[in-house]
Amino acid sequence: MLPGFVSFPDADAARYRAKGYWRDKSLAEEFSTVFATFADRIALVDGDRQYTYEALDRASTNLALNLLDLGLQPQDRVVPTLPNVAEFVILYFALQKIGAIPIAALVTHRYAEISQFVQLSGATTCVYPETQGSFAFAPVITRVQAEQPTLRFRIVLGTPGEGEVGLQELIARPATRPASALGALHIDPADPCIFQLSGGTTGIPKLIPRTGNDYAYNSRAASVVAHVERDSVLLLVLPIAHNLPLACPGIQGFLFAGGKVVLHGNTKPEEMFALIQQHKVTHLKVVPALLIRLINDPAIGKYDLTSLRQIQSGGQRMQPEVRLRTRELIPSAFVQENFGMSEGVLMFVRFDDPDDVKLETCGRPVCEDDEILLLDEEGREVPMGEVGELTCRGPYTLRGYYGVPEYNARQFTPDGFYRSGDLMRQHPSGNYVVEGRKKDLINRGGEKISAEEIENLILMHPSVQNVACVPMPDPDLGERMCAFVILKRGRDLTLKALVDFLLTKEIAKFKLPERLEIVADFPVSTFGKVSKKALGEQIAATLASTASTPS
Repeated sequence: MLPGFVSFPDADAARYRAKGYWRDKSLAEEFSTVFATFADRIALVDGDRQYTYEALDRASTNLALNLLDLGLQPQDRVVPTLPNVAEFVILYFALQKIGAIPIAALVTHRYAEISQFVQLSGATTCVYPETQGSFAFAPVITRVQAEQPTLRFRIVLGTPGEGEVGLQELIARPATRPASALGALHIDPADPCIFQLSGGTTGIPKLIPRTGNDYAYNSRAASVVAHVERDSVLLLVLPIAHNLPLACPGIQGFLFAGGKVVLHGNTKPEEMFALIQQHKVTHLKVVPALLIRLINDPAIGKYDLTSLRQIQSGGQRMQPEVRLRTRELIPSAFVQENFGMSEGVLMFVRFDDPDDVKLETCGRPVCEDDEILLLDEEGREVPMGEVGELTCRGPYTLRGYYGVPEYNARQFTPDGFYRSGDLMRQHPSGNYVVEGRKKDLINRGGEKISAEEIENLILMHPSVQNVACVPMPDPDLGERMCAFVILKRGRDLTLKALVDFLLTKEIAKFKLPERLEIVADFPVSTFGKVSKKALGEQIAATLASTASTPS
């Protein structure tokens, strides 16, 4: 077992196996059957490139063998920061075939995040594009390698430089080892197959271990509720390393069913509409901010979107008005609200739920053995209809973050329920309604930002005495970050100066504050703590007042 990994208790594991949730197959074994069953069907489309199931299997096997030759081993941790391209999918299955563990990093991550991921996981390998826009990855990975002794291998999507190996070359170069070499590797399906990422409320992300057993079930269960079938076609524009696009049901679920996945590297509405028409896309994954852009784009009327059967929304709560407007513009598509966490439990609105339930709730769990408790501050279950913290346990919900026993002692009950920090109430229908969160996170269009992480960086600015970062409402993204700052005597600060300072800290740009409020003092709670609730209400009132003031 991987040191630092918290496994499922034996009694629970036996129950999940007995009920058929866990099949005791690694993801490599699960997909070996899939690749053979649907060999001649198209599995993956990336621009002009198409891969059948057999071709995807062959390419990932060849890459897996070349990775072994390079020096990777089972349970090596790998940090891929790749965009939505076929090479990501080939790499993902290659890593599963050798039992290496990818960390679900994003192409938008920079030095601050990548160095943390390598340090936390003990990663041996980084895989990255040559450039992303104007940003060059090689200098950053070189720095990380100099600082982190575990990092041995640098694999680049593009032209390799000094110390780098080309990903395309590893995929294309015929392997010297026989494919049977993969069969000799022992991959335990009860071990981690991927580390997803938490929002990291402490300012440091937590690694979420998902095992072969639970992650395969996660995708199969989600596929049933999302009505994924053999003729289903998924358009993926959200970052595919995220849990929703990868596994809920995502790439894994669509391939389990024999469906097709179309990858695209941006969220430009007209390009998405054209792809939906061209490939007769049946399923689309969005965050509410993206769906709002799509339904408000004038190009929506120029394309045939009648193939769409489902638009799956996650990441943040969607307003009923958005769903109603989508129904008017794309009547063939059911907008399926869902609540999901990389840590595990998934809730989906069902196709046959009454209209009011579809509009008001985020659904209910996909598995009858998802155990849900809504608890008050004292750890007691709240009465039906009242708000409590979502606390959960089940066959695909983690039992501990990787390598942080002290943190796990706070985040899990003694009997293994995960304290999510999300506030919910149960609807009379049995579905659930999200009412907020206890976590100090800002949800910017589905990307979770740790307020504490950004506050710690802002406190380094020579003009700043104290800071509190809070979410402010936004009609498109749901929330943006507002930084309330108390300045040192005689100092001043502008938003541009603050952002320029934070950019020197090499963080992902989506984490930057988008409004600065200079204040003399902070409101405090009855316990003497800074009241972020009051600050949030203050900025919301300011924005509302500004919006209602005639220009």
